[in-house]
Amino acid sequence: MSAIRIAALSDTPAIRAGLNEMLIETVANGGSVSFMHPLGTDDADAFWRESLASAARGERIVLGALDGETVVGTVTLQLKLPPNQPHRAEIAKMMTRVSHRKRGIATALLRAAEALARQHGRTMLVLDTAEDGGASGLYEGLGFQLSGIIPDYAVKPHGGLTGTMIYWKRVGGAA
Repeated sequence: MSAIRIAALSDTPAIRAGLNEMLIETVANGGSVSFMHPLGTDDADAFWRESLASAARGERIVLGALDGETVVGTVTLQLKLPPNQPHRAEIAKMMTRVSHRKRGIATALLRAAEALARQHGRTMLVLDTAEDGGASGLYEGLGFQLSGIIPDYAVKPHGGLTGTMIYWKRVGGAA
């Protein structure tokens, strides 16, 4: 296996195709990332087109973990927030291909997102993850603090309600 590299992604057909496959796979495997199963390619592609266009406008950064030229993981750092939150960014859409899990890719993506947050003057990160099947262990292992759990927050991709766990982490000096 080639070395995994982390890079900001831009909209190319190959990148979008890889992101589409990963999003569809994540949802099919029960990942609570705002979509329901079955997720069609057109809906996945529409999401990534808009997300990558937002990145091109500087509103977010879509990071990818690349194994050669294949996207095997992603996380988004949302930078465009309301005017009273210039110190904050949100972590969203953390995913790793099933074939590449348990290899430190999610950790590398989150560390890169934290570094980029600091470079953009952000001192506070927030994120949420599903109570059932989410990545709470990963986030807590990287120093995120649990604020609380909202019960019955979302419908899981295959049905049934799950709560969401809200996390925060300081990544720089006070605002």
